[in-house]
Amino acid sequence: MIAVALRNLRHRPGGFVTTFLSAFLGATLLMAFASLLDTAANVDAAGGNESLSTTASVGGGWCLVIVVFAVTSTLSLAIRQRAEQVQLLRRIGATGPQLRRMIVGEAAAVALIASAIAVPAGMLLGQVLVDLLQNTGQVAASVDPAFGGIALGTGFGVTLIGSVIAGFAAARRGAGPARTKAARPLLRRIGGVVFLLAGTNCAVLTATIMDGKGIDAMQTAGQAGIWASIGLALLAPELLRLVTAVLGGPTRLLGGVAGELAVLGVHTRARQLAGAVMPVLIFTGIATGTVYMQTIEDAEAAGQVQPEYAQDIQTLNYVVVGMITLFVAIMLVNTLIAATASRRREFAQHRLAGATRGQLTTMVALEAVLVTVTGVIGGAVGSLFTILPFASARAGSFVPDVTPGAFAVVVAIAVTLTAAAMLGTARRTVRGPAPEAIRA
Repeated sequence: MIAVALRNLRHRPGGFVTTFLSAFLGATLLMAFASLLDTAANVDAAGGNESLSTTASVGGGWCLVIVVFAVTSTLSLAIRQRAEQVQLLRRIGATGPQLRRMIVGEAAAVALIASAIAVPAGMLLGQVLVDLLQNTGQVAASVDPAFGGIALGTGFGVTLIGSVIAGFAAARRGAGPARTKAARPLLRRIGGVVFLLAGTNCAVLTATIMDGKGIDAMQTAGQAGIWASIGLALLAPELLRLVTAVLGGPTRLLGGVAGELAVLGVHTRARQLAGAVMPVLIFTGIATGTVYMQTIEDAEAAGQVQPEYAQDIQTLNYVVVGMITLFVAIMLVNTLIAATASRRREFAQHRLAGATRGQLTTMVALEAVLVTVTGVIGGAVGSLFTILPFASARAGSFVPDVTPGAFAVVVAIAVTLTAAAMLGTARRTVRGPAPEAIRA
């Protein structure tokens, strides 16, 4: 089946674009942060060794979590789009283990190719990170960026292992027996609850144990928001159905036929559309929580003598937010484009049943609204696991003195990306005669 996997990559490269981009971006980020450890190996304490090591460890660690999450999501989407091929292979005698080996082999091959192509980009981004640390005075200007064995080993090794794990998980979900598939929602929900409990634990520790510890409270507060956002993202299908149940009436009223199609489509395709909710939710939750946490810290630290590592943490926070924003934005666009383009036959069936191109475009727009609202609300809830306990520990109040401007910017980015990806792809997908799309 490994040979089949390689032939699939050679003859159907378009089906692996989203997985490749996720692995490529992940490998680029991992190599960039790991290259800071190569640089730190030749730098003493006075030159900024500690700043380089801290930035590499924290940034690279969260990169790993997000990369595995992203690759798993894109692989699962790709397998759902290939359901007919998987069923055909089953009918001609392929067993479940053989199909899993094929899917894992594809994931491994894509990871290796993506990692190799990511080397120049990782090297360049690593230099940018060193320049950033030098510009903020955390690393000596005489330090030269290095890119060696740690960066290459981390980039190739972690991307390959993460992709294989993601491929195995996606294969069990897409190519496993019906009994295994039936158990997947339960396992996903259990995972979501576990991550939410981890976030709650970190939030409680922040508000109690870390109370009065100053900037050190960021250690647990930041983790609380990230774990909670991932937990809520795992519950995305349930959240999407809940939001649709609440907004279904107004959507039907305002959208007419298109609104009815949108609500029915979300109810029947909640699991597929949840793949679009996840990146919106994670982006909103982590970006909002981190920005407001740093805003609270800046306000409380004004006029006070801060530890030497305070500047390191501030820089790291904004680097992590920027990294997550870029990565999740590209993942979101890739996922939405792939998910919408795969509905070509569905759109053609609607047209043959009497729906117009305008109604289908409006339907997709309303679906985008429901997806965005779900992601933004879930992300806002996830960010509270960071903001509220940190405000209590640092400012002495659960109600921080902040403005909604940063949250508005985050929401605007989420809305723009979701609308542009879904509507642009939908317009291209509904072009051409419907009978040809049915036969495709």
